[in-house]
Amino acid sequence: MAQTTAQAEYQAWLEDINMDAETKAELAGLQGQTAEIEERFYRDLEFGTGGLRGVIGAGTNRINRYTVARATQGLAEFIVASGNQRPSAVIAYDSRNQSPELALETALVLAGNGVKAYLFESLRPTPELSFAVRHFKSDAGVVITASHNPPEYNGYKAYGSDGGQLVPADAEQVIARVNAIDSFSKIKRLSREEAEQNGLLVRIGAEIDEAYIQAVASVSRNPEVVRSVSGDFKIVYTPLHGAGNLPVRRALERIGFTQISVVAEQELPDANFSTVKSPNPEEREAFALAIEAAKQQQADIIIGTDPDCDRMGAVVKNAQGEYVVLTGNQSGAIMVNYLLESMKQQGDLPANAAVIKTIVTSEMGAVIARHYGAAVLNTLTGFKYIGEKMTQFEQSGQHTFVFGYEESYGYLAGTHARDKDAVVASMLICEAAAYYKSQGKTLYEVLQELYARFGTFLERLESRTLKGKDGVSQIASIMDSWRSAPPSDLNGIAVEAVQDYSQGLDGLPKENVLKYTLADGSWFCLRPSGTEPKIKVYFAVQGASEQDAEQKVQRLVQSVMTRVDNHE
Repeated sequence: MAQTTAQAEYQAWLEDINMDAETKAELAGLQGQTAEIEERFYRDLEFGTGGLRGVIGAGTNRINRYTVARATQGLAEFIVASGNQRPSAVIAYDSRNQSPELALETALVLAGNGVKAYLFESLRPTPELSFAVRHFKSDAGVVITASHNPPEYNGYKAYGSDGGQLVPADAEQVIARVNAIDSFSKIKRLSREEAEQNGLLVRIGAEIDEAYIQAVASVSRNPEVVRSVSGDFKIVYTPLHGAGNLPVRRALERIGFTQISVVAEQELPDANFSTVKSPNPEEREAFALAIEAAKQQQADIIIGTDPDCDRMGAVVKNAQGEYVVLTGNQSGAIMVNYLLESMKQQGDLPANAAVIKTIVTSEMGAVIARHYGAAVLNTLTGFKYIGEKMTQFEQSGQHTFVFGYEESYGYLAGTHARDKDAVVASMLICEAAAYYKSQGKTLYEVLQELYARFGTFLERLESRTLKGKDGVSQIASIMDSWRSAPPSDLNGIAVEAVQDYSQGLDGLPKENVLKYTLADGSWFCLRPSGTEPKIKVYFAVQGASEQDAEQKVQRLVQSVMTRVDNHE
């Protein structure tokens, strides 16, 4: 629906006879606001690492029923083109503003194209959507969510028939079909009544919930140990106002945990996430209420999940008895070690076991995995690539998937889903904590043992938010500068290798990512976010001690970010 200017696009929306009265009123209120019109209409929202994501509101560069309907029309045409005589798709949504309405709109457009829509009756975790696509053997799935973005955002994640997010080859086909829709009149849509009468809209719920929890619980390695310590093992959990509350508790209870306390102020869905600045378990601030509750109860572990319950953060006591938030890399390494150690002890570690991680994830988990004889495969950032590898394993039999993870708090064990799963991760990290408690250790002590055994790895993530049209060009300028003029050394340490993933390295898809490896094994990576107006810079070092590693990473961060902040 490209127009020559944002103003022309705005006028086309304002005059479109298919536009509802509420949207027209919002658009009319923008008249004369040139900058705001430009921001809302200068482009169409694009699929990134997490699909379609943007600020809620009227406009081509916003999330609304029309941009969602247009995306769904393209997806529906992609589904129908696959040739399935009885095509179907599953739709889920989280606790965000307009999520139920946008989920229903998605279902009705699918129905309008003859695609049977299985719509969850209320909010559900993203990984359950992935599970349900596989359960129903559907052609596709959609979840309406903006993950851990601020309250003004919502989004649209599209999934393929394997239950994984659409990989570039498929996403490009959907996008081509979406871009060909130059008028809302071309969107096929049934009313809710028509869709239900024709059997093209089916509500789903409890039956899928139970099948999903069973699948998650089957990943447990030591439920008998959990039951033996459960009376004296306390968990504090915060769903951060999202979709995780019921499924996480059910999974924990299913394997034997009994002392589970939910942070009351953050238990119920709240689209405005009123108790936190950001509903992101990567940030310590999100755990403030949970930490206070844990102190009062002397809890063994705190867990938190983001609004669509695909990311999990864990908080444990350090040697001084203070609660510290584990990084995604630390939690991942602990779970890799726990799973593989348990499998080896129990005699069911596959000879062709594999762990999958992303190129910006710590090498610590990889070193641990190789110690146990598991293969390690790297993918680009985005769990869709991990899901893609899993499906390849299933088809080829070359490897048996054991665990997949990324530094941004996304983990998966088990093959029930093809996306990161905070329900199974919550269960596993708590089970690991209970298992090691039965041996007289805390997870913090286990982490120190892993450092002593495999090396002290330390990582850091810096990001800069550069909003709007100008931000897009600034991010592009930064990437162009580092690509065309890479540093020869940093702090006197030579840059030994530069990997430009836009060239399609190591058999991976092309992506705008630059990775620099230094002579001492340290590395850093520049990557524009696919879902937020940010440039992200990842850092990793290995030191002789935590103090040494901390000094190394601080020096590296300072050198790199000085240049980034000068937009050089």
